[in-house]
Amino acid sequence: MESVATENQTMIAQMVRDFGAHHIRPDMMRWDNDQEFPLHIFKQLGELGLMGVLVPQAYGGSGFGYVEYVTAIAELAKIDGSIGLSMAAHNSLCTGHILQFGSEEQKYKWLPKLASGEWIGAWGLTEPNTGSDAGNMRTVAEEDGDYYILNGAKNFITHGKSSNIAVVIARTGQVGDSHGMTAFVLEKPTEGFSHGLKADKLGMRASETTELVFTDCRVPKANILGEVGEGFVQSMKVLDGGRISIAALSLGIAQGALEAATHYSKERHQFNQPISNFQGIAFKLADMATEIEAASLLTYRAATMKDNGQNVTQESAMAKLYASEVAVRTANEAVQIFGGYGYTKDYPAEKYYRDAKLCTIGEGTSEIQKLVIARSLLKH
Repeated sequence: MESVATENQTMIAQMVRDFGAHHIRPDMMRWDNDQEFPLHIFKQLGELGLMGVLVPQAYGGSGFGYVEYVTAIAELAKIDGSIGLSMAAHNSLCTGHILQFGSEEQKYKWLPKLASGEWIGAWGLTEPNTGSDAGNMRTVAEEDGDYYILNGAKNFITHGKSSNIAVVIARTGQVGDSHGMTAFVLEKPTEGFSHGLKADKLGMRASETTELVFTDCRVPKANILGEVGEGFVQSMKVLDGGRISIAALSLGIAQGALEAATHYSKERHQFNQPISNFQGIAFKLADMATEIEAASLLTYRAATMKDNGQNVTQESAMAKLYASEVAVRTANEAVQIFGGYGYTKDYPAEKYYRDAKLCTIGEGTSEIQKLVIARSLLKH
């Protein structure tokens, strides 16, 4: 578990803080207001090695582990949750799926472009009518010689429009069969592969979210990750790591909200003294800090176990569940501490408040995390 930051973590944290101060903070509210996906920022993050944090150097990545990865996401999310979310989705989902289940030929083909930020990755599991019920997906892939033909749609896909490559899970067997789905890699442009509507969101507005649409889309069999029928099982393993990244995202948002609220409470005066002197405010800060510390321990514990090659299904779900709920509570209290100003866009509290909520929904809702944890507990 995290106790003392390593040299790598300290270096990464400072690098992200410096980059964020110069390249993210000046424009982030404009991106948020306009729902603009700042593609150039991710090209720059690629130059810093942050688009391939977990990718071994042999494939063009940074070769770090989950502990360093958590540090990078949390530091980005302290500044702007949208940038942290997109960086996490690119690394954990698309890139992570290829890294974990691709052949050597596939890894050498796609990972260097993803790790450098030359290409942006997307990952398609969720569908309009299934949500958490992925086993009932309706996107189908039918065999046709050396190809599979995909028809259907995915939604809530990060980078659905701006991505250059996507890992897509489609049904190749019977509905509800956990071994009836297969993972395909689709490059753009591919005929019959397009994006649909862009979501108009409450928060994380600079992180692009769209539909993916497949209309008689021909994908070569060479683009299958692993074996036919393994896609769902692969996805659950990918999400084990992805949930650590959402825990890290939640942690960063909560830390950012606490820092903003603490600073404001010392600057804001009422009754001839800073409001931090009042127990009503001081106790809020104490509760926020304590919950954040607990969320940090859960998150870094899961990251350390992942780095050690241990099964983290239960631990990643616990970290994601707790950290995401802490992010929401902390952001809510930050708005309260800011008072009327917390409800305006002149101060940072309202953005943390809007961004935090997604963390309890994306990559498995809080309710799904409880289901995962309960099932894990009841196995023993």
